[in-house]
Amino acid sequence: MTDGSSNLSHIDESGNARMVDVGSKSVTERVAVARCEVHMLQSTLDLIQSGGFDKGDVLGIARVAGIMAGKRTSELIPLCHTLNIDQIAVDFEDLSDGQGIAVTATVRTSGKTGVEMEALTSASLTALTIYDMCKSVDRSISIERLRLLRKSGGKSGDYVSD
Repeated sequence: MTDGSSNLSHIDESGNARMVDVGSKSVTERVAVARCEVHMLQSTLDLIQSGGFDKGDVLGIARVAGIMAGKRTSELIPLCHTLNIDQIAVDFEDLSDGQGIAVTATVRTSGKTGVEMEALTSASLTALTIYDMCKSVDRSISIERLRLLRKSGGKSGDYVSD
């Protein structure tokens, strides 16, 4: 589950929270991909796919919300660095069981620290926006399996989930 390191980078020697100093790190291209699943009734998925919501294009609006959230991650997560994001892409696919939508967020930057939190924030806020837009017809919607799929760049190297 972990990389074996017992040192938490956001905790100093005295146990206090701290922002990591990335000043001496090299600028590298960094990419992170996160995914989550939005489970819903088939009738809700049908409404999304047919454009049957009065509020508008559910997935289009959710995509914009996810992009906006990724760009503002440092305002939401206390110890995240402000980053110059090169790209955020949010993609959707139907779940194999036909009972929802998978959200995948890909974030790219050239910088001194990774974009894992931006990808996770983007995926989660995309899913929350889908919930918000559809809750009037389906209160049973659930958001599940938010996770980092992969990351590349930086000193710690590449990561690919199992």
